[in-house]
Amino acid sequence: MKNVILSFLYLVILSCNNQELVKNNAEQEVWHKNATIYEVNLRQFTEEGTFRAFLPHIERIHDLGIDILWFMPIHPIGEKNRKGVLGSYYSVKDYRGINPEFGTKEDFMAIIEKAHSLDMKVLMDWVANHTAFDHDWTEEHKEWYTLDSLGNFQPPIGTDWWDVADLNYDIVEMRLAMVDAMKYWVEDFDIDGFRCDAASWLPVDFWSQAIASLNKLKPVFMLAEAENPALHEVGFDMTYTWEYLHVTNEIAKGNMYFEDLDKLMIKEDSVYTEEAYRLYFTTNHDENSWNGTVFERYGNTHLLQAILVFTIDGMPLLYSGQEAGLKKRLKFFEKDAIEWGDYIYADFFSALLKLHQKHPALWNGKYGGTFEKMDYEDDDLYCYQRVKEDNRVFVFLNFSDTIKFIDLKEPIIQSLTELYSQEKTDLLNKVELGPLGYKVFYTDLY
Repeated sequence: MKNVILSFLYLVILSCNNQELVKNNAEQEVWHKNATIYEVNLRQFTEEGTFRAFLPHIERIHDLGIDILWFMPIHPIGEKNRKGVLGSYYSVKDYRGINPEFGTKEDFMAIIEKAHSLDMKVLMDWVANHTAFDHDWTEEHKEWYTLDSLGNFQPPIGTDWWDVADLNYDIVEMRLAMVDAMKYWVEDFDIDGFRCDAASWLPVDFWSQAIASLNKLKPVFMLAEAENPALHEVGFDMTYTWEYLHVTNEIAKGNMYFEDLDKLMIKEDSVYTEEAYRLYFTTNHDENSWNGTVFERYGNTHLLQAILVFTIDGMPLLYSGQEAGLKKRLKFFEKDAIEWGDYIYADFFSALLKLHQKHPALWNGKYGGTFEKMDYEDDDLYCYQRVKEDNRVFVFLNFSDTIKFIDLKEPIIQSLTELYSQEKTDLLNKVELGPLGYKVFYTDLY
């Protein structure tokens, strides 16, 4: 009887161990739990503005600490009602085509193959809300569009996007054609997912239909340009944090304060589940072109804002040219190449990106740590820690032009390294920050 009991206990322990092993293996298979993302503005990335000219940059971007390449739309651009000389990327003439200015399908395949060889993923920007006025559908399926009272095509209501015609998602056949077009890029090019433009302007049930169909081909990573928690329920992995960007822009202007940011972060926790990834950024193609560079919007606090956005929560985004200190608003409808120089901020961003990749406290969604504010009753300071079990990251930011001395309320007795100086300490009880100074400490990994 004793042997039977021992055998039973052994099987129970073995089963528990196996279950834990399966759980651990499952988490290891979640490639995006600590991923970072880079937005590629292909037209402006090089003087040539082509896939071939971009190809040599992939390894450099990978070495910065980037896991995902998101390409702005690569499709042929409509000519009817075109804005500017080259037109908007978001005026799509053919969902299955490649903009000839960028190269060929073979060139794009070479991009994907190179990225995959470095264990990177590739997302395509997908514009499902509208097409160019000279898309084939306008001739073959006029009923697929939102028409005005005279039966004419019209832009999305409330916009000045007069170069695109709004689609009607009440039409089942159009939905199926849209899904088939998305599947084409997964099946024939092995892309890894989509960044979906104006995602909240489409019915949620369409996205449920589309994502379910795509996932039958391969698990896809889906990013929505939207702040709608319901999109996570139908399969989107990540959504934008536009409100965060707007709040920090206003803080830089002096119109809002860090207490407003604190309120926003509390709201984020109450609205989004821990499974939901949130995309954080100080700039992207929209913000840069229409509202200004980080230097215009954040002034001399732009590096502090970058540290904040790369460590406060979610997945960090780096936009084309940020590592070179992009100081101009890139033209949207014309050629306006990025001036790369000597990549002045490459080391700065690379340190943050690699910190995110390696330290569980900063990982994405439920895989990351908690955010804990450290309040020192000084409106010029913003200090906090991210905590995931034994892994901790401490961030101290001085938004003033004077020296700040911080006496920690609770000394940290732990082996720590400062990110930028690489100085080590076993006791942190005081922090000195120069004007507009910053320090980021992390617990050593074993």
